[in-house]
Amino acid sequence: MPELPDVSVYVERIEALVKGQPLEKTRLKSPFLLRSVEPPLADAEGRRVLGVERIGKRIVIGLEDDLFLVVHLMIAGRFRWGKPGAALPGRHGLAAFDFLPGSLLLTEMGHQKRASLHVVQGRAALADHDPGGLEVIDSSLADFRAGLLRGNHTLKRALTDPRAFSGIGGAYSDEILWEAGLSPLKLTTKLTDGDIEGLWQAAQTTLQLFWDRLRAEVGDGFPKKVTAFRDDMAVHGKYRQPCPRCGAPVQRIVYAKHETNYCAPCQTGGKVLADRALSQLLKKDWPRTIEGWESIRSRK
Repeated sequence: MPELPDVSVYVERIEALVKGQPLEKTRLKSPFLLRSVEPPLADAEGRRVLGVERIGKRIVIGLEDDLFLVVHLMIAGRFRWGKPGAALPGRHGLAAFDFLPGSLLLTEMGHQKRASLHVVQGRAALADHDPGGLEVIDSSLADFRAGLLRGNHTLKRALTDPRAFSGIGGAYSDEILWEAGLSPLKLTTKLTDGDIEGLWQAAQTTLQLFWDRLRAEVGDGFPKKVTAFRDDMAVHGKYRQPCPRCGAPVQRIVYAKHETNYCAPCQTGGKVLADRALSQLLKKDWPRTIEGWESIRSRK
């Protein structure tokens, strides 16, 4: 799922391309995309774009007369920029928003169509789409602490709770926790003041770093490869690859379709956390240390 850095770059580039332009036509290919009835989507046609903004992981296109198009890309939704009137991809196209300079195409890979579009009238109604999470990059330490300690949760869950923190998902929570040197399973109530401050600094630094990198990569173009798995990430998606800090193999915790990546020496004092899929199979043979894990791999 696109997270804060990716969504922010989408917002910047869409605004640069269409701000001040009238939305000439909307083409809805998938009826499952539109999740609202009033006002109708047709009401957006002919209205100028006043601005584009982000609410959590949602992209909001603001039009004249206080009308908003709210798009949630979910896991596989992506935007493309094409020539005026560009055709939507056959299998994956969901909708097109036609402007004089070009067409903004919304696509979604896979069979499960989870991306959504809401047409919203007025700022009060728009607020209903805001989970209320803190914007970490602009936050104070005090506000970050309050969001973190609103419940007793693991750090992984706390960082990815949209009601606590805005725009952070599985990928960047892994990177933030690696930067802070904290276990994804550590409980928020067990954090020291130093842990909290370090996590706050790591969150701000990590999110801003990747936002800047993505912005530099795109330049005056449009994002073409939006993915949760980047070569320059330290641990996310890097299972069994060497940690860039200590060289130990990156570990993982798998639950359902979700995966958390971490470095045992850097984040858990060398302890390998139980992976539900494998630890249930191996039971007592499951290695609890990085040395034990390495001995298993060496016997393969």
